[in-house]
Amino acid sequence: MSSAMRHLRVLFQPMNIAAYVTWIAVFIVLIDAPLVDFRDGNRAVAIAVLTIFLVAFVVKRLVRPGEPHWSDYPLLALEGLTTLALCVVWARSMAPVLAIVFIADCAMIMRAPVLISVGLALNAGLWIIATHVWNMSHPSRFLLAYFGFQLFAALTAWYARRAERTASDLRQANAHLLATRSLLEESARDRERLRLARELHDVAGHKLTALKLNLTALERSGDHTAQPAIRIASQLATELLDDIRGVVAQIRQHDGLDLRQALTQLIVPLPSPRIHLSVAEDARVDSVAQAETLLRVVQEALTNVVRHAQADNAWIDLRRDGPVVRLSIRDDGRGVVPLREGFGLEGMRERLAEVGGTLEVSQASGGGVALAITAPLA
Repeated sequence: MSSAMRHLRVLFQPMNIAAYVTWIAVFIVLIDAPLVDFRDGNRAVAIAVLTIFLVAFVVKRLVRPGEPHWSDYPLLALEGLTTLALCVVWARSMAPVLAIVFIADCAMIMRAPVLISVGLALNAGLWIIATHVWNMSHPSRFLLAYFGFQLFAALTAWYARRAERTASDLRQANAHLLATRSLLEESARDRERLRLARELHDVAGHKLTALKLNLTALERSGDHTAQPAIRIASQLATELLDDIRGVVAQIRQHDGLDLRQALTQLIVPLPSPRIHLSVAEDARVDSVAQAETLLRVVQEALTNVVRHAQADNAWIDLRRDGPVVRLSIRDDGRGVVPLREGFGLEGMRERLAEVGGTLEVSQASGGGVALAITAPLA
């Protein structure tokens, strides 16, 4: 998905469309309102204030789509201030409608205590404006309905936010389970090969050896008429025993666990960014513990890319380099090194340390962040 398409998708989410419709309704009423409703009869100031609100609303989504960030709060503050300013310059009951959009926007990123404080401050400001600017005798009755709409919008936004996060967590949990299942299936196939190798060696090999010894004894018994047939049977038994030993040796060759299917299962549920996976044929690990560690590292790295990088593409490359396996994960997002390492990167380092691996973080050549992971095969 291109950057432009990703931004359009963010701008036209259902909650945002509802905000645009509300803004358009306020704008239409503002254009048709008589000049006496405006402070000093100046409609242009009200239009400018309303436009600033829309710009702040849109820029907030373009600058930092995805997870909440500190840069959201100045833009939210601008939305709140323009809401109050419009109520000052335009003495109409439609002006506080923007407060509903503003509170819903706040609910998408703020925690409940902060949101309650902002809502109380906003409505206190509206009450002061209604009392001293609009000269209402009973502003509480007028503002109570708007407060109810604000509460409804805030709860709707909060539940939408929680549902989105729950859906994301479920997708990741499902990907985790599918990847683990794929890894367990690969491990089970490997164990089954070893079991078959032991069965062939212990059962068929033992009986063929006994047969060969008996044929040798018959060959020495002195019955010259049966000697040619006995020699042929003994030769066939020797050849068959050698063949079984060769098959057993081939089956017991441990070429490692293949991670391609498990990594694919991790990638499938992610709608964005576009992930490019490359796994070399010899990039196999020796143990389930190593495979599990690499899978969890990839999962955590992709989670960070989705939440923070704002990337269009991510690349995962797994290959073998002598006695170690090398895993490279990079993106074309906005991450800048050095990163502020949190529990995610710290957990990745701890997991890798348990299997003797290492993690290095650097700036990707095309922008974004690159992770270089190594883990010994033995």
